Amino acid sequence: MMKFLLAAATGLLLTACGAAGIGGGGNPTPSSGTRFDVSATEADHAITMRVGQSLEVVLHKAKGLNSWSHPTSNDESILLPVVDTAATAAQGVTLAAFVARKTGTVDVTATASPVCPSGAMCPMYLALYSLKVTIVTQ
Repeated sequence: MMKFLLAAATGLLLTACGAAGIGGGGNPTPSSGTRFDVSATEADHAITMRVGQSLEVVLHKAKGLNSWSHPTSNDESILLPVVDTAATAAQGVTLAAFVARKTGTVDVTATASPVCPSGAMCPMYLALYSLKVTIVTQ
């Protein structure tokens, strides 16, 4: 029920504010020339990777929203968050790094709240980013 409410609120946000670029699907890109095996952005909603591979999640701030919260895995025994000591994000970009530990399926999620002017009423909604990660054997 909570996911439905968040999805409905996100839909209202997109309709009311005319925001673009929060989603749209697409295929995650294998990272070329970086430290990560797979890289996903806010346009990606499902990926498949192998045990032992690393994942970089790069979320860009959308118009009318605050920056994304730090992306989290719902099962760290399958997809473990790691610290990327070399990461430097530009303003409005949220970075997260993970390593696939074993086979399974997990959700990586993050939220973003609306930008509200000081002293003005603020709408009660959150934008939800959800990435389904399927990890297979090598």
